[in-house]
Amino acid sequence: MLEHWTLEAGSTYLNHGTVGAVPRRVQQKQRALRDEMERHPSRFLLRELAGSYPAPWRAVSRLREASDQIAAFVGSKPDDLVFVPNVTTGLNAVLQAVPLGPGDDVVITDLAYGAITLAAGFACKRSGATLKTAHIEYPVRGEGEVVAPIVSAITPRTKLVLVDHVTAGTALVLPVAAIARECHARGVPVLVDGAHVPGSRPLDIASLGVDYYSANLHKWAHAPRGCGILWVAPQWQSLMRPPVVSWGHGHGYRTEFEHTATGDPTAYLAAPEGIALLREWDFEACVQYMHGLAWEAGAMLSERWHAPFEIPREMVGAMVTVAVPQDLGSTDADATSLRLSLLVDDHIEVHLHAWRGRLWVRVSAQIYNDRSDIVKLADAVARRSASRLARA
Repeated sequence: MLEHWTLEAGSTYLNHGTVGAVPRRVQQKQRALRDEMERHPSRFLLRELAGSYPAPWRAVSRLREASDQIAAFVGSKPDDLVFVPNVTTGLNAVLQAVPLGPGDDVVITDLAYGAITLAAGFACKRSGATLKTAHIEYPVRGEGEVVAPIVSAITPRTKLVLVDHVTAGTALVLPVAAIARECHARGVPVLVDGAHVPGSRPLDIASLGVDYYSANLHKWAHAPRGCGILWVAPQWQSLMRPPVVSWGHGHGYRTEFEHTATGDPTAYLAAPEGIALLREWDFEACVQYMHGLAWEAGAMLSERWHAPFEIPREMVGAMVTVAVPQDLGSTDADATSLRLSLLVDDHIEVHLHAWRGRLWVRVSAQIYNDRSDIVKLADAVARRSASRLARA
């Protein structure tokens, strides 16, 4: 499958989850859209894109034509889903919309993505609310070990629970439907960070029972970068405003997010091409392959590096996180040094970070990866550990 990407020859790319990698055909689709836009910019952007001015030759605007196709892929009604540049924008929109005041609180976990934790903290500070962090023990051995700490953090003043569907650092698939049931039983709405979900596993947002769901399409769903989605349950849509208020203001949820300041919309319009590829390649087979390779990577790396790996298989998706040998360090500086060394000396690009007194590697198992990529990473890290021990 590697031939479908333009990744640098000779590199081992195990970091698809961070910023994605756009397939050739999607790149070509975006270029064609840009060429078309430049042939008649006003017609494309003002008449056809979101229907700002009449375009009697189009029954549906370009944006809605594209977003309707994405809605079908992620289990949404068309009117409940809008495009946003990325998951962070979508989550910020919700955090700005939820009414918060002094004495209120928002619950998040300590597995949450750093930028989202900052956004939630900013929303709370600005409103006088409190950000409460539920501690999740690691390794997690079952969904109850995730649900229980979140439930314990809820109080009568909790206005929102923010939870990841797939955690960024630990790569755990969290039981968001079970979390939502418990939160709703206590009258608390749920916002989900689904950054790593579309394209990496089947997704039916409406069936999860959550209130808000934002995700990226430019990671595992093969869209060009700058392409995410925001799904909002109908009862909350009247509260929603895009982070930048523009020409759609006052015209309803979907219109407000469609009529925004001038930008390049081709990432949104090319997104259905990524979904088309997934279907042509047999999406179910892709998911099974990625999950199988991630699970194999977890077992192989933990054995080679003598690191514990005790995650239930149902909590592993298309990524897996494993601790590296302890002698390679424990700090952010150690993580930065090792990651750079792997890139420069071994041509391996992989996410590596310091967390809870250890260094951790997160492997993304995309369909262009295979077992030999994992072996190369295992050997490179083991070689550095052996050299460090020999010097000691």
